[in-house]
Amino acid sequence: MYRLVIVDDEQKILDGIAELFPWQNIGFEVVGKFTNATGALDFVSKNEADVVLTDIRMPGKSGLDLAAELKKIRDIIVVILSSYSDYEYMRQALKSDIQDYLLKPINYGDLSNCFEKIRSILDEKNITEGIDDTPYYDKMLHAVDEYIENHFKEASLAMAAEQIGISAGYLSKIYKEKRGTGFQEQLNSTRMKKAAQMLVDPSYKSYEIAYEVGYDSPKNFTRAFKAHFGVTPRDYRNGVRVNRSRA
Repeated sequence: MYRLVIVDDEQKILDGIAELFPWQNIGFEVVGKFTNATGALDFVSKNEADVVLTDIRMPGKSGLDLAAELKKIRDIIVVILSSYSDYEYMRQALKSDIQDYLLKPINYGDLSNCFEKIRSILDEKNITEGIDDTPYYDKMLHAVDEYIENHFKEASLAMAAEQIGISAGYLSKIYKEKRGTGFQEQLNSTRMKKAAQMLVDPSYKSYEIAYEVGYDSPKNFTRAFKAHFGVTPRDYRNGVRVNRSRA
């Protein structure tokens, strides 16, 4: 999860943004919320944070003042939230290296799109900096492998990424790089191995096996099985083997 700090001088708006928006579903955790820039600045100076979402006009330091001071502390993404659509505010935000400028009242579609893009930026940054070599990513990929093993019938890249709090694109890149095979390839391989195990048991009918390993169509299952093993499910059940290394 990426760490998000939210700043707004109106408590109801602050609580609404922090608590009503499904942040964890898109890979973010709200680690701090403040009604003034000073509190947020103090928090970020002492704690890790990846993104700050801040109102632009507040008593004392403005959101732009906060953004400028945050940049002196660390490389952090800042998104401005404002009820003012005046061009001058937007111009200042752009000059301050602000990631995005969103208007109140909040459009949750715009907010979601904004943070999906930010998550992709942070994912790419992690790849560039080689953070994928840390034990965290080994643990993450192990969790994905377990997810595939335990949920192969309904598993998907999108659901796996959601469970561990990163984007599907980033997971796809990391999985391919670390495992040497793509997520979908691994999922298909697991399904085929499970199907092969079930074919040994004559109590299972072929169409039942197809359903149990995630195929609605027996024809699609037969096609996938033959592409993987080189023989049809019927021939495999009868003892025919072409590619024993995959059996």
